[in-house]
Amino acid sequence: MERVAGMSGDEKDDVGEDIINEEPKKDKPPKNNRMRGILSLFMWNQVLVIASLFLAMMGVQTITAEDTSLSGIAISAFLLLLAIGLLITSADFFVEGAKGIARRAGIAEVIIGLTIVSLGTSLPEILISSQAAWEAYTNPCQVGATDCATDFALGNIYGSILVQITLILGIVVLIKPMNVKPAWIQRDGAMMFLAVLLLSMLILVDGDLNRFEGGLLCLIYVLYMTYLIQHRDEIRNEEFETIEDIRTESGIELNWTGASYGVMLIAGLGLAMFASSRVVDSAANIAIELGVPSAVVGTTLSAIGTSVPELAVAILAAKRSTGVAVGTLIGSNITDPLLSVGIAAIVNPIEVTNFTLFNQLIMPATLFCTALALVFMWTDFKFNRQEGCILIICYVAFLALLYGAI
Repeated sequence: MERVAGMSGDEKDDVGEDIINEEPKKDKPPKNNRMRGILSLFMWNQVLVIASLFLAMMGVQTITAEDTSLSGIAISAFLLLLAIGLLITSADFFVEGAKGIARRAGIAEVIIGLTIVSLGTSLPEILISSQAAWEAYTNPCQVGATDCATDFALGNIYGSILVQITLILGIVVLIKPMNVKPAWIQRDGAMMFLAVLLLSMLILVDGDLNRFEGGLLCLIYVLYMTYLIQHRDEIRNEEFETIEDIRTESGIELNWTGASYGVMLIAGLGLAMFASSRVVDSAANIAIELGVPSAVVGTTLSAIGTSVPELAVAILAAKRSTGVAVGTLIGSNITDPLLSVGIAAIVNPIEVTNFTLFNQLIMPATLFCTALALVFMWTDFKFNRQEGCILIICYVAFLALLYGAI
């Protein structure tokens, strides 16, 4: 009205004609406003993908059980890929249900982001490590065996940290160089390195990780999360708003009934646990057929597969916010060495059978690459493409050294 009041008579007439001739704008109805019930779940694309992966796994297992001549490393590798795919999609299904129930309970969005969303991408590593620890509990590892489940669990954690801080971070930086907030390095970056260092020291002391040490790691993680929640307004809003936008735009965010969220929670966790057990079994078969230690399979195939969610979120986040991608990867690399390994050690003490491989290669490589990434962040609080290339080269060099060691 102030703009019209300052115009001449002719200008007012023109504006009046424009207003008269302009068609009234209709408000767009909000998307996904209708509540969706349990029956709608069966028509949801994500459920169809989960069902397809589950049926494919069961079909391959049935065929190989009836015809043993079809068994082999190719079949085991195919089952491993199917199991990892089912694990990732089921874990996301579980996270969606947990988020929906939390919202209905009136929990603030930022707290949901700090707890449920941040754990979502690390849930595959948590379940695999716990399942491997349970496998070691029911079938104790033999002295000198190369297919020990605890080695696989520990290798999966170290491998996930390594692949995320080198390969995935390098790829993201190649796509888009980014700035890094100094506070992230001082708080989260230091916490990430200290978490990996503490885990390594606890293992190096006596070659295992007992239940008390596992509980200590979990306690440190809980204290760290408590600190983040207490300072949530100033340190994490941007990151989780961006991640939530990514999830919403991908079509995952829908308005479901409370019963539907309950089904997601129960079915998602059940299927994820089932898939994690198949990941451990398939990885053990591959290790036996190739004659390589389980730690190698966990550090490479399983670690890369379970790090796919971090890769997807980091790439999409990098396009929106240059720093959020780094924060996402750092957060996952705090969860893995503290919570994932801690829970596994509580389930069953983790005893390293292939101590030489961990002591001389896997642990030093993970610590070195983590420190190198932090140095790149600290120098000028930026990540450029040259530094991304160096990180990728470091991961390729690690694979070459790992191949030479076996």
